[in-house]
Amino acid sequence: MFRGRAEKKVIEAGYDPVRLPPGQYLTEKWPVLHAGTIPDVDLARWDLAVWGEVENPIRLTWEDLNRLPKTQARQDIHCVTRWSRFDATFEGVHWSELAKLVGPRPSARYVVAHAEQGFTSNVPIASLGEPQALLATHADGEPLAPEHGWPLRLVIPGKYFWKSAKWLRGIELSRVDKPGFWERYGYHNDADPFREERYAF
Repeated sequence: MFRGRAEKKVIEAGYDPVRLPPGQYLTEKWPVLHAGTIPDVDLARWDLAVWGEVENPIRLTWEDLNRLPKTQARQDIHCVTRWSRFDATFEGVHWSELAKLVGPRPSARYVVAHAEQGFTSNVPIASLGEPQALLATHADGEPLAPEHGWPLRLVIPGKYFWKSAKWLRGIELSRVDKPGFWERYGYHNDADPFREERYAF
C-alpha cells in the first residue's frame, strides 16, 4: 500500500516511478538530519587533508580548494529515513582533480571520508570516481547551508545519503575497508537504496 501511494505521487509529479527506490517517498524538501551539532567553521583556519595510500599527501586551504576546476552534477538523493529528493544539483570539485595532486597508489581500494566531530563514512574508491561524485561547495545554485554541510560535503551517487558526509575535512585512501560512523552502529556497509540496504542485520 505504501509503495502504491509513493509511486502515485511520483507519477503525479511527472517522474518515472522506477527512479523511486523501494520503501521511499518523494519530497521536494531537503530534510535536515545529522548526529551532533552544526560545527562553527572558520574558513581562515579550515583545511582539507588527503592522505593514506597516496604518493603525495596534501593539505589544502579553502583558497587552494577553490582554485581547482569546478563541475556540476544533478542526481537523486535517498535518505535511509525513507525520503527521496529528485534532481538535486551540486557544484564542487571532482575527486579526479585531487587525484592529480596526490597520486593514488594501486593499493588504494577504499576511501574513508573524515568529517567534523569525528564522523566518518566509507566507500570503495570506485564510488569516489563516479562522474556525479563531488566534493560539493554548492547545492541548488547556492552555497551549502550550514545544516547541509557548509563549507564542504561529500556527495556520493547511488548510495543512501549518510555516505555523503557533511562538513568534510579529510579523505583517507586505504588498502582495506574501514567501517564508518553509522556502519559501526549497524548500518549496511554498501547502502544501495534500490536493494534496501539500510541495516546490516
